[in-house]
Amino acid sequence: MIDCVTFGLIVDDIVLPDGTTHMGVLGGGGAQTAWGMAAALGCGAAVGFVAGVGADLDAAILAPLRAAGVDLSGVRVSGLPTPRAWQVTESDGRRTQVWRVPPATLGAQLARRWDVLPETYRAARRFHWGVHPDEPGVAAFAAELTGKGRTVSLEPFRAPQRPLSDDALRELLAACAVFSPTWEEATRITGETEPGAMLARLRALGGRVLALRRGPDGADVWDLPAGRGAHVPAVRTAVVDTVGAGNAFCGALLARLDEGIGEAACHASAVASYLVEQIGLPPSPPDPRDYARRLDEARAGLVLLA
Repeated sequence: MIDCVTFGLIVDDIVLPDGTTHMGVLGGGGAQTAWGMAAALGCGAAVGFVAGVGADLDAAILAPLRAAGVDLSGVRVSGLPTPRAWQVTESDGRRTQVWRVPPATLGAQLARRWDVLPETYRAARRFHWGVHPDEPGVAAFAAELTGKGRTVSLEPFRAPQRPLSDDALRELLAACAVFSPTWEEATRITGETEPGAMLARLRALGGRVLALRRGPDGADVWDLPAGRGAHVPAVRTAVVDTVGAGNAFCGALLARLDEGIGEAACHASAVASYLVEQIGLPPSPPDPRDYARRLDEARAGLVLLA
């Protein structure tokens, strides 16, 4: 039975700062999130992936998701091209995306709506995807799912040009149970750079679970109404490329959220450590013994916050 659902596939053609290219990499955030959900659960049988693709998609690109056991019945083939983009990265971590397909195709292929869900996905309890916080109507589908009793998790795909108004931020937070920005995104969304003031604003405007992702410094996950949180360190590993680690973190956090924010954060940190070890998705799910080791490392470094 499908319990966790995520959205979005983009084929990335990556240009690294030294000019090295990696063509045809599975991206878009949804694939990384689905892999993270499956890794945290130990199996992808309860994970559904929704995406629009074209006949031009090389089926082999989905191999990591198949290996993880993710259900792919939500991948629909249309007469439109598969979303594809250049991802040009800089040495300071900045990334520029340049679409390689007509922009008019993106609304259909990257759709997040009830009607694109297979029947077998519609009873799922948990949904996650990325948003542009300042786009009009950004919270509409999330609000619809929340109104149906689902647990929705959202992460920004980019920071807004200016802080959100109280009304806009309240609407966004009301639509989701989990909101997971990076620290930089959170400062630009709230207009606050002092942690206490940021948490106070998000709490006052209805935030529930806040996951502040801090890259190599780990993450802080807060139960805002209760006023308590947990800091989880980043699991130590050799870093090759950080793209997708945040998506996988969010997927794992949502998949394990019923076990409490601390335990969910530890799974999320363990899962994210696998994403940074190569370009793109790991080709296979984690070895259970190695996953247990990384999970224990995260648990050992967990710090309760108040």
